[in-house]
Amino acid sequence: MNKMFAIMVMIGVPVSVAGALLHWPNVLMFAVYCLTIIALASFMGRATESLAIIAGPRIGGLLNATFGNAVELIISLFSLAAGLHQVVLASLTGSVLGNLLLVAGMSFLFGGLKYKRQKFNVYDARHNSGLLIFAIFVAFVIPEIFSTNMSEGKTVSLSIGISIILILLYLFALFFKLVTHRGIYQDREARAQQKEEHEAPEWSKGKSIFVLALATLAVAYISENLVHTFESVAKSFGWSEMFIGIIIVAIVGNAAEHASAILMAVKNKMDIAVEIAFGSTLQVSMFVVPVLVLASLFFEKAMPLVFSIPELVSMIAAVMLTIILANDGETNWFEGATMLAAYIIMGIGFYLL
Repeated sequence: MNKMFAIMVMIGVPVSVAGALLHWPNVLMFAVYCLTIIALASFMGRATESLAIIAGPRIGGLLNATFGNAVELIISLFSLAAGLHQVVLASLTGSVLGNLLLVAGMSFLFGGLKYKRQKFNVYDARHNSGLLIFAIFVAFVIPEIFSTNMSEGKTVSLSIGISIILILLYLFALFFKLVTHRGIYQDREARAQQKEEHEAPEWSKGKSIFVLALATLAVAYISENLVHTFESVAKSFGWSEMFIGIIIVAIVGNAAEHASAILMAVKNKMDIAVEIAFGSTLQVSMFVVPVLVLASLFFEKAMPLVFSIPELVSMIAAVMLTIILANDGETNWFEGATMLAAYIIMGIGFYLL
């Protein structure tokens, strides 16, 4: 699989550059860009996995989430610059749904097919559940409700205030988990497992950082060109901007997390797999979304933090289902299948909108 991704990168990057310069058909280049970004994301995933082994499960999960979301953040910034606010909000919705239902669901499913019962840190799961409820139920629903009686200017002001609060709370959450309460809520079994594991990283720290830097630069260049193909692809296939954002862009943007989380689950490292899925969702909702709202102030038109009703209902349903299934600190393949079924149902709904 790694050789295949390496070949895809060696072919995809030059073809992407040539296609952009020679103005090849947008539909063809859309496919090339998506496949190349996925291949580049696999290298980002391998690099962050090596760093995760060096740094430990919590910081490793945070690194996976951060560099996995870097792809989506880059795509969203170029979409903002192009004025595609609906695509940006849809891709962020898709990221939340994808991480909670698709990434976590596939991790639980494939891990559960190998191990009948898998455990992870229940305290982390409950901590993340509270933050998820705050981010989706409070920070996303309130702007939608209040904006119905507000002018556009006041809605943007409300969005800016909520965005700043979200970023501050996310930073406090990291400080809580990684500094003041690091290891306090870790059970004995998890500590013993960490002591027994001495897995060697695939790449050194220096090589991992170098690969991450190169892959991120390549993704940034390709993402800028990818954004310009959305309109043509939507017309050719009859897709809405919402479907492209929620399903296509979200899956491409989260490819690194998909690969890393599933790999960790198959290795029975559920703490890292869950941290990637949940941590990435929290990072998107509490950091990436507000950063994009604030970044939009520097473009022609500001993007308010107002999602559509289908997007909000889908995110609320995904959070509730995830909390109910994951709050016991154990999982199995059937729970994974349930989460995937929910994702497919929502995908059909957005396709038909």
